[in-house]
Amino acid sequence: MANSKKKFGLGKKFLGISKGLLVYLLIAFAALIFFYQISGGSANSGDLVPVSQVITDIKDNKIQKITIEGDKVTATLKSSDQTISAHKEAGESIYQILQSSGLDPKTITIEIKDLSIQQAWIGVISAVLPILLLVGLMFFLFRNAREGAQGIFSFAQSKARLFSKDQPQIKFTDVAGAEEAKKELEEVVDFLKSPQKYKDIGAKIPKGVLLVGPPGCGKTLMSRAVAGEAGVPFFSIAGSEFMEMLVGVGAARVRDMFATAKKSSPAIIFIDEIESIGRMRGGGGFGGGHDEREQTLNQILVEMDGFTPNDHVILIGATNRPDLLDPALIRPGRFDRRVVLSFPDLEERKAIIALHMKGKPFTKSVDIGKIARRTVGFSGADLSNMLNEAAILAAREGKKEIEPKDLEEAATKVKMGPQRKRMQTEKDRSLAAYHEAGHAIVGNSLPNVDPVHRITIVSRGMSGGHTLFPPTEDRSNETKSRLFEQIVTAIGGRAAEEVIFKDISTGAANDLEVATAIARDMVMEYGMSDLGVINIKPQAMFGLWSRGEEGAQISESLQSKIDTEIKKIIDTAHKQSVEILRKNKTKLDKVAKALLEKETLEADEFEKIVGKKKSA
Repeated sequence: MANSKKKFGLGKKFLGISKGLLVYLLIAFAALIFFYQISGGSANSGDLVPVSQVITDIKDNKIQKITIEGDKVTATLKSSDQTISAHKEAGESIYQILQSSGLDPKTITIEIKDLSIQQAWIGVISAVLPILLLVGLMFFLFRNAREGAQGIFSFAQSKARLFSKDQPQIKFTDVAGAEEAKKELEEVVDFLKSPQKYKDIGAKIPKGVLLVGPPGCGKTLMSRAVAGEAGVPFFSIAGSEFMEMLVGVGAARVRDMFATAKKSSPAIIFIDEIESIGRMRGGGGFGGGHDEREQTLNQILVEMDGFTPNDHVILIGATNRPDLLDPALIRPGRFDRRVVLSFPDLEERKAIIALHMKGKPFTKSVDIGKIARRTVGFSGADLSNMLNEAAILAAREGKKEIEPKDLEEAATKVKMGPQRKRMQTEKDRSLAAYHEAGHAIVGNSLPNVDPVHRITIVSRGMSGGHTLFPPTEDRSNETKSRLFEQIVTAIGGRAAEEVIFKDISTGAANDLEVATAIARDMVMEYGMSDLGVINIKPQAMFGLWSRGEEGAQISESLQSKIDTEIKKIIDTAHKQSVEILRKNKTKLDKVAKALLEKETLEADEFEKIVGKKKSA
C-alpha cells in the first residue's frame, strides 16, 4: 500500500512537471493542422493548377486519365507518370465540366474514387480538432487564472504543521528532568484523555498553557510530549509565521488555524516564540494602536475566550520573554496556567546526560556525576550539544570511545567557542599569562568564590584566554559578600597587569563590563548599597526606560548617586584585588610561568602550585 501511494505521488509530480510541455505540444499540433487545412492537404501531391489547365491539356491529348477523389482532380500525363492536381468547385460534376468545355467525357478515361469511412473521419477530425484544441487551451488558461486568484486568498490559510497521532510520538519518558513541569502538564494530558471526568465535577479545561524559560530548556520538546501522551493532533507554528505583507492576513490565519484544530478536536495548538505576536499593545512603537500585530493578537484573544468558546482545543505558548506579553493574553481564562522551565539542576543534568549518552561509547573513567557538576548553568540543549561535540572530537582523532578529556573540551567549546590559533608575541603571551593568573590567584584567595577549574591562555572566540570558576552547587540566591568577591575576581586580571607591568591593556574590557554590571545590579536592583533598601532598576515601558510600576523617570540627582555608589564598589574591589596580588606575587609568578610552559592548567595542577583552597 505504501509503495502504491509513493508511485501515485510520483505520477502527480510528473504530471505537474509536464503540464506546461503538454500545453505547448497541443498548441503546435493545432497550428500544424490549421496550416495543413489552409494548404489544402496537398503538400505531397504535386503542384496545384487551375481546372482550366487540365481541360486544355485534355484537348491537346496530353492527359492519359483523370482520377476524381472528392473535390480533388488528379490528371496523369501520357508522356510520363507525373501527375498534376486541381480542385474543382464543391458539388460540381467532372462530366458537366468536360461537357461545358466542349469535350466528350467518353474520350478520356475517368476513374472516380469514393472517400473511405476512415478518410471521411480524418477530414472531419482535421476540421474539428483545431477548434477543440483552441477551446481546451482557453479553458486551461482560464482555470489557471482562477487558481491564481484563489492563490491570493491562500495567504489567509494557516501555516501550522500537523503532527498527527499516527506519527512517531514523544512521551514524557523521552524528556529528562523538569519533573515539576511534567506534573503540571499531566493534568492537561488527563483532561484531553478523559474530559468527561472533569466535566462531571464542573471543572473547565485550561484554555492555554504558557511555557516560560530560557532558550534550550525544552519548551518545544515538552509541548510535543504533552501531545504524544494525550494521543491527539498537534499543530505547531511559530509566532512570526502569522505576519505577512498583506494587512489582515495574521488574523485570518488565526481563524483558519483554530477552525482546523476544532475539526480535529481534541487537539493542541503550539505557538513558539509567542511574544512576536503577543506583545503588549500600545507599547511596541509610535505608529498608532491598531496595526497588523494587534489585529492578530485580538483574534487570538477572541478565539481563546470569546462568545464561541473552544472545546477540547488547548493552546500552548512558549516564550523566553514573558515580560513582553500583553496582560489580556496571560490573564485567567486564556493562559490559565504558567509552567516554568528553568536550567536543570544537578539531578536533572545527570538524567539529561544519561539520556543523550545512549548510543555513544564511553570509557569506564567517564563519570556522569562529575560531568553534571562541571556543567552548572548548562541548558538541556547545551548538554546535548556538548555530548555530540565530544563524539565528533573523539571520531576526528580516530578513537573508538569517548574519554573525559573529550567531554571537558566539548563543554568548554559549547560555552567559549572553539580554539583559535593566532600569532602572538612573547610579550602578548606573557601579558595573557599574568592576566589569567591574576584572576586565578584572587579567586583562590577569596572564601566565597568557587574553586578554579581550569586556566588557559589558548584563544577561544574573542577571548585571549580564560579562567573557569564553575559553581560547585546549584544556587538560587546570591549574597552581597559573594557578589562583591565576584567583582574582585573579575578585576584580578587588570590588577595583575598593574602589579607586574606597571601598565594596563585592553584585554580587561570584558572583565570590567562584567564587574560593572554586577555592581549596578547590587545598587539598583538588590538594594546592596548605601542608597538603602530600594529597587530603582529601569524597566522598558512603551519603548522608554522608566523606573518602577508607575513609570516615573529617574531624576538626575538620583542617577548621580547611583553612579557614585557603583564607582565606590568598583574602586573598593580594585583596591582589594591589587592588595591580594601584591601579597601573593610569588604564587602569581609561578602560575604565569606554568601557563607559559603548558598553556593550560587543570585544577589539580593549579593546586600543586598555590595549595588547596580554604572553604568559607
